[in-house]
Amino acid sequence: MTDLNPLTGFSVDRAAIRYIGTDLQRPECILAERDGTLWSADGRGGVMRIAPDGSQQFIGQRMDLAADKNDVGTSFTQGTLPNGLAFAANGDILISNFGTDLLEVMTRDGRTRTLYDRIDGMPIGKVNFVLRDSRNRIWLTVSTRVNPWTAAVSSRVRDGYVAVVDEGGLRVVADNFYFTNEVRLDEKEEWLYIVETTGPHITRMRLDESDRSGVRLTDRETFGPSHLGGNPDGIAFDAYGNLWCTLIQVDQLIALTPQGDKLLLLDDGDPEASANLMKRMHEGTVRAEDMQRTQGQIAPWMASVTFGGPDLQTVYLGSLLGTRIPYFRSPVPGLPMVHWVP
Repeated sequence: MTDLNPLTGFSVDRAAIRYIGTDLQRPECILAERDGTLWSADGRGGVMRIAPDGSQQFIGQRMDLAADKNDVGTSFTQGTLPNGLAFAANGDILISNFGTDLLEVMTRDGRTRTLYDRIDGMPIGKVNFVLRDSRNRIWLTVSTRVNPWTAAVSSRVRDGYVAVVDEGGLRVVADNFYFTNEVRLDEKEEWLYIVETTGPHITRMRLDESDRSGVRLTDRETFGPSHLGGNPDGIAFDAYGNLWCTLIQVDQLIALTPQGDKLLLLDDGDPEASANLMKRMHEGTVRAEDMQRTQGQIAPWMASVTFGGPDLQTVYLGSLLGTRIPYFRSPVPGLPMVHWVP
């Protein structure tokens, strides 16, 4: 690591942003393979495979038309809704299904089965994100057990948790989070970084491998500002140690330096609508119309960030309301994903 952070003074050049994919539905999470292939979560109940030449193929068990993407009241509360994605060790796609509250695995030809639907004898809750580490453990986040989940967002309920799947099965390793969202491990897999969307901040916890019964999480602390100025959603590390982060609805892309300082990389939000949303979120009085007012143009309701390309310096942005995937070049490569071995 050099003394000069590559992101110092960097901002995304809007004129340099390009797009890939057409007629996508809720491309919330994106996986990038080494050959340039992208796999994007799709609101129709599956994933969209986008080849390096831009050709695409929907893969899923069904092709149900999604509800109107602008109807917040129904689009994200009914039916199957693939959200977080990760590569399984054999190349299958792990899916945290935000609609069915299941952790699933789907083969590349669409055959899907449920891995987990309950934990400690109870329904899992609102499954949000899935991550596989280098030891083949699966990390799972659950945003809330409140039904409907929208009530947990509007009133800032703090019942989210993180679970892990290891040799002993599925178990909770940390809880009491504000709407748990994406999680990432640092390069050495010493710390787990946890998005608390309605926190709105990032928490990190140290991995303790000393217990023979399995990994534990300890030393809980807030990383970076206690209020990020928007609701964090997706995160990803670059090779320097910066943690890139999307702020959904206010539609900003930021980065937290290794020291926890906040850098603004891209602002595609409406300042007045964003300020109103954050005020109402803090008061616990947010309404659907407050959220609907906050839509950027580049990646409306910017939700995730993925590094791809042969040099891992192409940044792809996922979104909840977009129909295509914007991408641009980063001055620093991202950390490689944990891939499957063919």
